[in-house]
Amino acid sequence: MHTHTHVVSSLNPSFLALVPNDLRPIHPSIHPPYIGTAKLIPAETDRRMEEDPHPHPHPHPQAEAEAEPPCYFLCPISLQIMRDPVTLPTGITYDRHAIERWLLAAATCPLTKQPVPADCDPTPNHTLRRLILSWQATHAPHTPSKQPPPPPTETDRARVAALLSRLHDASSTAPPPHQELLAALRDLRDVAAESDRGRRLVAAVPGALDALAAAAVVCDEALQVIASLQLSDQCLARVVHANNHTLVDALVSALQRPSTASRERAALLLHGATAAMPANRLASLPEQVFREVVQLLRDRAALSSWPATKAALHVLVATTSWGRNRVKAADAGAVPVLVDMLFDPASERRRRACELALAALDRLCGCAEGRADLVAHAAGVAAVGRKALRVSEAATDKAVRVLRSVARHASTPAVLQEMAQTGVVATLCLVAQSEQYAERTRERARETLRLHATAWRTSPCLHHHLRAAMYYTF
Repeated sequence: MHTHTHVVSSLNPSFLALVPNDLRPIHPSIHPPYIGTAKLIPAETDRRMEEDPHPHPHPHPQAEAEAEPPCYFLCPISLQIMRDPVTLPTGITYDRHAIERWLLAAATCPLTKQPVPADCDPTPNHTLRRLILSWQATHAPHTPSKQPPPPPTETDRARVAALLSRLHDASSTAPPPHQELLAALRDLRDVAAESDRGRRLVAAVPGALDALAAAAVVCDEALQVIASLQLSDQCLARVVHANNHTLVDALVSALQRPSTASRERAALLLHGATAAMPANRLASLPEQVFREVVQLLRDRAALSSWPATKAALHVLVATTSWGRNRVKAADAGAVPVLVDMLFDPASERRRRACELALAALDRLCGCAEGRADLVAHAAGVAAVGRKALRVSEAATDKAVRVLRSVARHASTPAVLQEMAQTGVVATLCLVAQSEQYAERTRERARETLRLHATAWRTSPCLHHHLRAAMYYTF
């Protein structure tokens, strides 16, 4: 039997996988650089090649489905094929849905980090969209991304500006016409509910939040619209910087209403506003803010809203870094309410609630009024000592700080005796000797014990081994 030999290239294995075993001799279209090791081809295969000198291997059924799109078809944020490509002023193109969600939280271009104006409206990239649709029709005809993007929302800047003008006209009239005000607010709420773009447009129109804040003083629906905008920290910072008192007054007014939903929304917005305020604005908050926040904590059982309670605790912690605010919070009755929270079964089940309550007490004990209220409470010192070992390491640190403040500045004989009787001194000894806690927490506990070691060593309320430990250690 006559045989022939042919030189066959060493083909890429991924390409050979697509070629049937009996059609693997070199194809004339293969570029010469791929020619490699010589192999012997049976005469039967040679005969088949002579009959069909241009064999066309049949691709694998998944070959087309595995075609990768060009990198410039992918959104830099979602890494998916863009359905509605738009271009920012920075020159970078993104998918509209992804970049609008990004700009709600950050006012910068994700790739270049350059600032993007709040009123920026990305430009549709029609050329790139046509290229994407053409590529999908050829390479991925059955993929979901082939479907056209959702029709553009009817929301535009002119419509939002017209609605805000109606709102401003209605709220500036004295007394404001209730029906017209409600109609304008509901239309704005519908615009914000349409899409992320609608929310962003409402928040970006100049004077929008000021008009909403002014309306929120007399109408719950305005506060609902502000909450639905899901304002970013940067946006809140701009609003607070432009007009601090309007927003704060609106939130205080909402906290005074009987509506539970309005009070919850106001607490959440107040938390965001105080987090965005500069230090000089925080230090000059009116006393009414602290009275309403403390009242919200006092009514926590009726509210049954952990997010609102947590927001109120965060407000107390954030605003009481300054002495004047500590006095305002203490005068509003914050200390007894926080102590009661430490005994509240609902708060005991939430570790974060106890940590925030102890952090607020630590701040308030930085003033004489706060320490006096804690000592005057029948279970104040005992409640703090009780939580020192039962919650978390962060709670232990805050509790030790509170007890150190009391031992330093409010150490009357009655208070020292109470600390020994209620087990606070024993708790401090355990913290000071345990390696479970951070060194700075242990040092604070040792410092507190050293302040009154002489009085506590002779106390009959301490176990003899604790008295001995204090004698040799402190």
